[in-house]
Amino acid sequence: MKIAFHGAARTVTGSKHLVTLKNGKRILLDCGMFQGMGGETDVLNREFGFDASSVDVMVLSHAHIDHCGLIPKLVKEGFSGRIFCTPATNELTKVLLPDSAEIQEDDVKYENKKRAASGQPYLRPLYTRVDAEQAFDHFVSVEYGSWFDVIDGVQAMFTDAGHIIGSACVHLKINEDGKDRRITFSGDVGRYRDMILKSPEEFSQAEYILLESTYGNSLHDLTVTTPDMLLQWIQKTCLEKKGKLIIPAFSVGRTQEILYVLNQLELEKRLPDLDYFLDSPLSIQATNLVKRYPQYFNRTIQKILETDNDPFMFKGLKYVKTVEQSKLLNFRNEPCVIISASGMADAGRVKHHISNNIENSHNSILLTGYCEPDSLGGRLMAGAKEVGIFGVRHEVHADVGSIRSMSAHGDYEDLSQWLACQDSRQVKTLFLVHGDYPVQQDFQQRLIKKGFLDVQIPERHFEVGLP
Repeated sequence: MKIAFHGAARTVTGSKHLVTLKNGKRILLDCGMFQGMGGETDVLNREFGFDASSVDVMVLSHAHIDHCGLIPKLVKEGFSGRIFCTPATNELTKVLLPDSAEIQEDDVKYENKKRAASGQPYLRPLYTRVDAEQAFDHFVSVEYGSWFDVIDGVQAMFTDAGHIIGSACVHLKINEDGKDRRITFSGDVGRYRDMILKSPEEFSQAEYILLESTYGNSLHDLTVTTPDMLLQWIQKTCLEKKGKLIIPAFSVGRTQEILYVLNQLELEKRLPDLDYFLDSPLSIQATNLVKRYPQYFNRTIQKILETDNDPFMFKGLKYVKTVEQSKLLNFRNEPCVIISASGMADAGRVKHHISNNIENSHNSILLTGYCEPDSLGGRLMAGAKEVGIFGVRHEVHADVGSIRSMSAHGDYEDLSQWLACQDSRQVKTLFLVHGDYPVQQDFQQRLIKKGFLDVQIPERHFEVGLP
């Protein structure tokens, strides 16, 4: 048996890990899109590093685009097997993948206008909305906590990862030559103090573990609560400077956390009387979908639901659905809060809002999650004084900040707690994936001190035999 790491290897996005059995059968864990890596992004997304038609079955950890975003391309290029995931993940992909296709089609149109002017050949989108919809025929929903057959000799089970609604850790039980092998793939591990979701579940002993490491060398800031930090930014920007607070947010997970925090401030009678715009049809759809899975919420929200039937709705919240309504926000002079996708600010409506507001010192841009260094959000977070947006250079006069406590990824204490159910001596190899290389090197040393004997950091397309 072998495993190859074709994405999220010494980088955070593009999750793709291919298990090849002795009999030649292949199981793909995730098929994610690379995001926020500058000019390299498109090149990385056009080559899998393997033949799509050679993959027999796929198991999907969750619906974030960096884990599921290339599934339509996989199907388009010849994959014909089943894709196993949880019911909530199944529903979310049906919202996220068509939207991803539309963004690509729009981006390619914009890029091809420039290419036409310079005589360069046209680009094609990675896939279209039709390709995305055709991929859904391959999806199969399976609940948490029960073993199911993947292919002959291989069973899988999902446990709750606590990252977003429907997110799962994937556990494989593989029988070869009469011997069972256990592989666990973490997907993305959530927080043990998450605002909305239950904590990640314990799992049975594994021989090989693929572990995400996004925040493997840092701790989230818990000295100031997220509601207090968000309130400080609203007061500073909207009440004191009379400006706009622009909040880039991932449509699934982060947006719902922000809405929940704002609702909490209202319940505490601390929410300023302003207009709060959720400017993302995708985020609106995702929020409505999340509400249909209250069984995944933690005890705190379960208690709140006894008196508040919608923990994501509050006074002043307005949904912005059409492009025309979104554009009108540019002409608004009154202070307000605009929450919009994408979280890395590299696509979607939020990129337009930043473009229109970044040069005004009355405004602020508040980043609420991980951003690839080359993404617009990453450059702003690093303190860039000037950025290019839609081919135009903009001086950065708006305040730029971040709330790290809002991350849906576990920090190194969360990741260590997730591993605490394992006997480190029985784990033959622990592979670190889904992280920046310097972060992984730090985390590797921490794990070795915790007793894990073999901790590896594979490069992209690296393949290793599992004895």
